[in-house]
Amino acid sequence: MFLTRRALLGVSAAAAMTAAAVPAAGGTAVADGARGSGPPVVRSIAPEADVSHHGHVTLWGAGLGIWLRSENRGPSDLEGVTVRLRVSVPMAGRQELPGECLQAGPRTVLCRTGPLRADGSRQQRLALELRLRGRPDEAVVRIGTAWNGGATDRNSRNSEHEVLALATGDEYVF
Repeated sequence: MFLTRRALLGVSAAAAMTAAAVPAAGGTAVADGARGSGPPVVRSIAPEADVSHHGHVTLWGAGLGIWLRSENRGPSDLEGVTVRLRVSVPMAGRQELPGECLQAGPRTVLCRTGPLRADGSRQQRLALELRLRGRPDEAVVRIGTAWNGGATDRNSRNSEHEVLALATGDEYVF
């Protein structure tokens, strides 16, 4: 049998629709065609969490300080979160970073938090001092969650920030 690409796409779409999950009694889901034809196919639901990042940023000369506290207000515990810190000014080469952080590019640092409990009792604190190229008058720092174990976060306003720091040595809070 010979199938054209268009016919193959139609067959793939029909197969995908047949396998779509439909809620069943008891909160599980089963494949559409699987009712009564064997054990139900259980689909998992992503955990839900409320990750937040707060702290402050300071810019002085060629130095940029980032102090950060990450926490989770649930309802699910998280095994860990990866925080992405992006800076508008390139860093001056390789940086000395805490063990839980790595430099992902000339303007990006990624840091892991470790487990975060749903009640906010387990917080991760980070303190970074980055060396920037030149002596910028200002820098924009973008803080956000790069990975949270696949959890749904319906309140990303408290975990995504953009901070403009002027080279005054003042603390700019987020």
